[in-house]
Amino acid sequence: MRCGAKCFLVQIEANGENQMKFVNARTPAEARKIFRRKYGTGAQILSVREKKR
Repeated sequence: MRCGAKCFLVQIEANGENQMKFVNARTPAEARKIFRRKYGTGAQILSVREKKR
């Protein structure tokens, strides 16, 4: 985990069902990039929100 990183909740649609995954990143855009690198481009990202404490 890097300095200034937060936990983001990424909501995706894969295989016709909605799923939620947690990603550590600094910004929502970086969370999308990290998610695509880790899980591939097959899943459609619906939303990216910061996890509230």
